[in-house]
Amino acid sequence: MRILRPAFCFAVAITLVSPLRAAREHRRAGHRPSARAKTFRAEDANGRGVERPIGKGASGPGVLRAQVLLDRAHFSPGVIDGSFGDNSVRAAAAFNAANALPAGGVVSPATWRALDRDSRPPVIRYTIAAEDAAGPFLEIPDDMMEKAALSAMPYASLIEELGEKFHSSPAFLRRMNPGKSFERAGEQILAPDVSRQVPGKAASIEVSEKDLSVCARDAGGRVVARYPATVGSEHDPLPLGDWKINGVGKNPVFHYNPELFWDADAKDSKATLPAGPNNPVGVVWMDLSKPHYGIHGTAEPESVGKTQSHGCIRLTNWDALELSQMVGPGTPAILKP
Repeated sequence: MRILRPAFCFAVAITLVSPLRAAREHRRAGHRPSARAKTFRAEDANGRGVERPIGKGASGPGVLRAQVLLDRAHFSPGVIDGSFGDNSVRAAAAFNAANALPAGGVVSPATWRALDRDSRPPVIRYTIAAEDAAGPFLEIPDDMMEKAALSAMPYASLIEELGEKFHSSPAFLRRMNPGKSFERAGEQILAPDVSRQVPGKAASIEVSEKDLSVCARDAGGRVVARYPATVGSEHDPLPLGDWKINGVGKNPVFHYNPELFWDADAKDSKATLPAGPNNPVGVVWMDLSKPHYGIHGTAEPESVGKTQSHGCIRLTNWDALELSQMVGPGTPAILKP
């Protein structure tokens, strides 16, 4: 059996306004939103009274409802945050296209009718369990050599773990639960109900550079799942063409070779980074027949679709996990412009 060796790609931020390190520290600490942030009742998302047309830039309980229902329909908006940004717009456009609805990237009345075939409430009450709070938790350094010295790369905090569990940003979980503690078991919180069943085995997957997405298609060519993705960069472009999945590796280690990274620190040497959700390739690696390339998770879900990668295809950990259950050795992977 071929050993899966994620050894090439991970994300590199390109924004100067919000450096990746600052975003990571803010996310892991689960900082509270500023007092000026608009408050809302998350439980309002459970009622159809919030169902109004939604377009780019919208926010509030209606957006929360739409994001959760899109997520459960396997048209992932990425991180659920109550704001209808680019990833949500693309998810809505893909859902509408799959359902022959001419709404584009807008949640229209017809879109709501299709989404409401799922009648489960989008928001649930959840009691933080002892297993959630058990950890271990560890702040992850930025330096690659320091990362290689760790024995594992777990979540940095309980709220970071809960954010991944509920496909949300820690800041948004706090916004949903003003005054609640995210530091111990037994606390009851409101959370998005993102439980979903895997659609089944994919006949093929398609990576779109233009749409910043990975789609899973059935034998008839129908899109059964669609996920936002980061798909390469100017330095390391997406390797366009027809490839295949060689295999799937869960909870992978990361084989770091600075010679393959144009932005590597000159002092770095080859190293193996331990497994864990904060590993550069996240919790799963889907090996492509193109050497050094794969589809994988990420330690930075909020950066998906908004930064560049070293050539690979990067999804949120939860979307990568779902996709990994739909593919296997030999699954065609078409990478297109």
